[in-house]
Amino acid sequence: MPATASRTTADARGDVVVLLIGMRVNHFWAVHQWVPVMLAMFRMLAELRKDPGRGLLSRVLLTASPRTYYVVQYWESKEKLYAYASAPDAFHREAWTKINRLEKGGKVRGHVGIWHETYVVPEGSYEAIYGDMPAFGLAAAHGQIPLERRGRYAKDRFAHRSSAS
Repeated sequence: MPATASRTTADARGDVVVLLIGMRVNHFWAVHQWVPVMLAMFRMLAELRKDPGRGLLSRVLLTASPRTYYVVQYWESKEKLYAYASAPDAFHREAWTKINRLEKGGKVRGHVGIWHETYVVPEGSYEAIYGDMPAFGLAAAHGQIPLERRGRYAKDRFAHRSSAS
C-alpha cells in the first residue's frame, strides 16, 4: 500500500471499538503449548477476514518483546465482537472450549499466558494523525481523510462530531 504524501486523519464516526488480544510465552521450551495458541489466533484472523460481516474492520499484528505478541483489532461494534466471541460456528468458541477443558483437567501449566482488553471509545475521545503514511490502525479500519477535514490541531480533532452521532 503506497504512502499518502500528506497529513491525514482517520475518518472514524461515532464510537470506536478496539480489542487488544495477545499471548505471552512464559517458557520458550514449551513449544507444544504456545505454538497452538499462536496458530489459533492466525486461524481466527483468517476466519474473520473471509467473513467481513462478522464485524472486524482492521487489525495490526505487534510484538512487545520476544515473549509477547498481540493484535490490535478494530471492530464495527461491541455487539459484533461479542457475537463473534460466542458464535457456535466460529473457531473462537472451539478454541475456548478446548482451553477450558485443558484447564479443568489440570493440563494447563502456565507455559503460555493469554490476555485481552476491550475498549469502547466514545466519539470525542479519540483522534489520529498520520504523516506520509498509508492507511494504518484506526485509518485502516475507518478510512483516511485529509487532516484539514477534522482540524489541524488535536484539540480540533477531539472536538469533531460526525453527523451520525
